[in-house]
Amino acid sequence: MVITTRSLFHALAVNTALLACIFIATPAPAATCSETDAEALGWLAKMSRSYREVAYQGVVTFQRGGDLQVMQIARSVEVGESSELLTRLTGQGAQVVRAAHPLDCTHPGQQLLQLGDQLPASGCGMAEYYRFQVGEGDRIAGRQAVRVGIQPRDMYRYGYVLELDRETGLLLGISTLGRGDQLLERFQFADLHYGEPESPQRVVETVHPARHPHPDVADEGPALTASWSVSWLPRGFTPTDSAEAVSPRRTYTDGLAVFSVFLEQLSRELRPGEGVVREGSTTSYTRGMSLAGQPMLVTVVGEVPLNTARMVADSIRLVR
Repeated sequence: MVITTRSLFHALAVNTALLACIFIATPAPAATCSETDAEALGWLAKMSRSYREVAYQGVVTFQRGGDLQVMQIARSVEVGESSELLTRLTGQGAQVVRAAHPLDCTHPGQQLLQLGDQLPASGCGMAEYYRFQVGEGDRIAGRQAVRVGIQPRDMYRYGYVLELDRETGLLLGISTLGRGDQLLERFQFADLHYGEPESPQRVVETVHPARHPHPDVADEGPALTASWSVSWLPRGFTPTDSAEAVSPRRTYTDGLAVFSVFLEQLSRELRPGEGVVREGSTTSYTRGMSLAGQPMLVTVVGEVPLNTARMVADSIRLVR
């Protein structure tokens, strides 16, 4: 998910640049939405709005396989701005801080999730790529939840089970599911209090400011000598940035999942082969390639299955 405390945890883990402000054109509707799809999209839009409107503090758990992390999160909302502080309570203590974040900044997931409020009767938005089921959820951190089950319509993305606060729409818990409904990771509030944070936050030695680049600003580092493109994407994935054609990074989202593609020009050829690292729902796929006679290192990182990352890497082309 793009707009959740999970995003801040990933910033703590890998300090990626997936939190850029963007403005995406609304895709044209293509099919008729069922009542279930419309209800689910409404809840997703409410979840997205809660990110702008709700201040809170609490304790969350984050589970990947046998690894369980516990974190404290505090979020304040002031006039036109919000601030977040995420503190890791287990293992090596560390914090992610994002201060004075403008509320009018639209993130990839927000823009697409809010289609639930914007689509006409003939459109169904993400329901073209996911099947939805809405029902009564569990009681989480003392709050009654609405459960939104999300199943992919193809093999190129994961499924999810969301638990949303019935009153505010805040995301109370999320499970990410792989093939055969295999649990990849789970995030959930253990304690939650609404309102501006009051108690002093824990002080730790390691503090990471969350990166928040503008989408029209290219990544730091040497630009490529040739422009490039990704010629295949799973249906529904949209670019989140408009960086220069020679920028070494592209980022895409379908409103729920996000992945980035990095291209590095090498001075010499690499041996054939590929490298894969998987942590929960996050895949990192790397391969040396020759593009138009130039040796390149391609890396795809994000919340997509391995085959999706491999097919995206296969589709990269240099543009003459």
